[in-house]
Amino acid sequence: MDDSGVIDYVITDTGVDPLSNVLKMLKHQEHDNIVATGYGRYLAQMHLQCPIITEIKAYAIGANFLFPDCRTVLDIGGQDSKIIRVRNGKVEDFEMNDKCAAGTGKFLEVMATTLGFTLDEFGNISSRADQAVPISSMCTVFAESEIVSLISSGADRKNISLGLHQSILNRIIALMGRTGFEEPIVFAGGVAKNECIAKLLRSKLKMKILLPPEPQIVGAIGSALVAKQEITSDYTGRKNQKPKGV
Repeated sequence: MDDSGVIDYVITDTGVDPLSNVLKMLKHQEHDNIVATGYGRYLAQMHLQCPIITEIKAYAIGANFLFPDCRTVLDIGGQDSKIIRVRNGKVEDFEMNDKCAAGTGKFLEVMATTLGFTLDEFGNISSRADQAVPISSMCTVFAESEIVSLISSGADRKNISLGLHQSILNRIIALMGRTGFEEPIVFAGGVAKNECIAKLLRSKLKMKILLPPEPQIVGAIGSALVAKQEITSDYTGRKNQKPKGV
């Protein structure tokens, strides 16, 4: 980011060596400052000597930048899901599910593979289902076994997919209920790209749901805004210096 906003971004798998992937992404990027967030933030801090912020703060700031009237952030990523109540970019309350894969991108990825779909086509296919086949288990291992049994009994894969999406939605709504939520709701994270989840969420809540142009970089935007603020603050000793990028 620079003064004009987002000028470039890269999205890549974390992989088995996240630090190397980070260094590759930064290799050709000019920057005056870096702020790290997410699961690998401490690793980045250790090797890049950069400040860090939590994902909660990063998503609140990033969502507020994209949608200044944002009151709630729903982030569903690959490893966790979280609901954040926001006012003027500041966190009022939050709830996070990081102990179970159910309701996360990884759960969707495993279920899509089990059903023979790619992750990209999973949501679109589920939206075309005639009716939902209920899924009783949200444990990844047991849900996978249940799906195999349903397929063997002749159930339509599209209908199974819709049942899975509805089960995930119910879990998300339960998480949201722990903190309460207000509209507009910014739906961020990789799962926000899933057409069926977004559609079911709007239908269930009947509230204003906002989708960022690229849902996966909302936290990165929040981090970059903090990096920019640090550059122009008295703390850095470089007040009023125009940054190249953050």
